[in-house]
Amino acid sequence: MKVDIWSDIACPWCFIGKRRFETAAAEFAASGGQLEVELHSFELAPDTPVDFDGSEIDFLVSHKGMPAAQVEQMLDQMTHLATTEGLSYNFDALQHTNTVKAHELLHFAKSKGRQHEMSERLFAAYFEEGHHIGRVDDLADLAVEIGLDRDETVEALTSERFLPAVHADKDQAVTYGISGVPFFVIDGRLGVSGAQDPSVFVDVLQKAAAGE
Repeated sequence: MKVDIWSDIACPWCFIGKRRFETAAAEFAASGGQLEVELHSFELAPDTPVDFDGSEIDFLVSHKGMPAAQVEQMLDQMTHLATTEGLSYNFDALQHTNTVKAHELLHFAKSKGRQHEMSERLFAAYFEEGHHIGRVDDLADLAVEIGLDRDETVEALTSERFLPAVHADKDQAVTYGISGVPFFVIDGRLGVSGAQDPSVFVDVLQKAAAGE
């Protein structure tokens, strides 16, 4: 059964949703279910500069128009929530950036059968380790860590040959009416929005498998 997931590397809920879905997928597999999972691109803030001058708090204050104190509280809550999924978010070290190149890299990695490994590495690099994920050289370093060829990665990103695939994912999201991520499409017909509890995913997966 096919599961298509739209997400953005710069979305903290997407990394949490990834973990929760993985928990559900493992439970579904334990009962004999088989899944094919494909990741798709979604840019929450495509106008973000590659080198944003400021902290994550600065970005959210300007992007969402929220007071700094409220943003700090929100990030503290998100950091605590992430720990419940075994994640160690570090918003103080986070380098906010445009994610289009990261999405191009995910499509390149998919062409090499390494999309899921690349997604995991990018999320961890961004939210936990303070790496920059908007520049070609930095992304190539991360690609090498999961076994991709550096020169081939640099060529793929500088040539932008996977940019049309990123745009196609975004167009498909519009067709589905997706306006926020993470968003999960199960069996091409059942949608789940947000980083739901694993039990929600298991329920939908079971319904889809039963043809409901």
